[in-house]
Amino acid sequence: MIEELTSENALLKQEVLSLKAQLTRMQEQLSYFQKILFGKKSEKFISNDAQPLFPGFEALLQSNELPTEKIAVKSHEKQKVSKSPINTITFPEDLPVERIELDVSEKEKIDPETNKPLVCIGEDISRKLAKKPASYFIKEYVRKKYARAGNAEEGVTTAPLPDSIITRCSVDESILTDVITKKFCDHLPLYRQAEMMLRDGIKISRQTLSTYVSQIGKTLLPLYQLLEEEIKASGNIFVDETPVDILAPGTGKTKQGYMMVIAGGLSLNPALRVYKFLETRKHNAFANFFKGYVGIYHSDKYGAYEKEAKSPDKTWAPCYAHIRRKYVESETDPQFRDEILLELQKLFLIEDKVKESSPEERLCIRQEEAGPIIDLLIHKNKERLKLSLLPKSKIALAIGYFLGLVPYLKNYLKHPYSRPDNNVAERALKLVVIGRKNWMFVGSEGGGEASAVIYSLAQSCRALGINPHNYFEDILRRIQSHPYKKLSTLLPHNWKSL
Repeated sequence: MIEELTSENALLKQEVLSLKAQLTRMQEQLSYFQKILFGKKSEKFISNDAQPLFPGFEALLQSNELPTEKIAVKSHEKQKVSKSPINTITFPEDLPVERIELDVSEKEKIDPETNKPLVCIGEDISRKLAKKPASYFIKEYVRKKYARAGNAEEGVTTAPLPDSIITRCSVDESILTDVITKKFCDHLPLYRQAEMMLRDGIKISRQTLSTYVSQIGKTLLPLYQLLEEEIKASGNIFVDETPVDILAPGTGKTKQGYMMVIAGGLSLNPALRVYKFLETRKHNAFANFFKGYVGIYHSDKYGAYEKEAKSPDKTWAPCYAHIRRKYVESETDPQFRDEILLELQKLFLIEDKVKESSPEERLCIRQEEAGPIIDLLIHKNKERLKLSLLPKSKIALAIGYFLGLVPYLKNYLKHPYSRPDNNVAERALKLVVIGRKNWMFVGSEGGGEASAVIYSLAQSCRALGINPHNYFEDILRRIQSHPYKKLSTLLPHNWKSL
């Protein structure tokens, strides 16, 4: 009887512990979802023990007084109110001006007292930025035909038509440029563009616009391939991916594909980027891109990227922003979490300090200052793992995520243009995510590949500060007759310097 009670008591204790662990995990999940729904989205960490950036500023705030400039006037002092500029609009000085003259009536031009005409002594000019609806016009190419005298059937000579990116296309490259710029920079789906054109009396179907985009993607493919080669040759890349829906033919339903971005170059914030459309997230789809690549790459901990780290030609720099996010989401052990977040914050502050340094100085400072912090982080996480910890709690998952990356955590210290985060790729993907909310899905695999080509050139232009409309209109007119050996001069970063 005693043995049965002892055994039952042990089972009950085990069940209580299990329920407590489950309750703790559910409370942690509830807290996390409440934070996602109602809390701040920023992962910025501010420690209570952190030193103020501006000593004496807190005392100034507590006194509820802000510094004001005082000017002396008779019998008292008057505070001078700082005025912020109201008109913050800027526009090119060479915009055409439409002059509209406003004048008083002839009766008002006579002085009522002397009955003599008033004299014009000047003008008051007010300027307003205005806009007219889109202006369309027809380009009519007239080619004179020449033939031998007395024999009009032989030897007819006429000037050739200008090169066109799409054979027998009924629209000019300026229209094609407008379509792809609106779609891949302004995120306007093709059906909306067709509706906008219809309001101006131009009827072009969405299917026709889609055909134009597909043809442009195929024509620009050689430029896209050269851009990918240059990025991979830099030996410093940032990669990430996001899901996109693909319309399954004949079903009216969608299946999931992915848009991958690779940004790279010898810079801490490289502007060149290539987007790749993937029909699947299987590891071999990513392995095809990494084949032949030599250098450092930045990514999250997805298995396909982690697998590439085993290659001797590649160095993996895992993303510390993802590591930090795991601890930010944890609520189980706030004291330990804050200790780790404070150390991680120090790593990012070091990067702020060295971003303007020379490559050699950057490597030296990282080794001296960031290296010991990473060692301390590894030690703290290993020590915390020795203490009691619910295996499925978020803090346990954060520690496991961090310690699984220990062999790679210092890799970014070895490359002058590497970073502790993968924010370059994540920012580049945000543009796809914004566009996805508008166009919702890709019409086909071919459409996804064409989109990847145009996205690559358009978003590289934006990162370089180039007007994508000017770029596309120029290269669409030139690429057909441009020498293949000099094709790289049409890449955004080379075109900018032309």
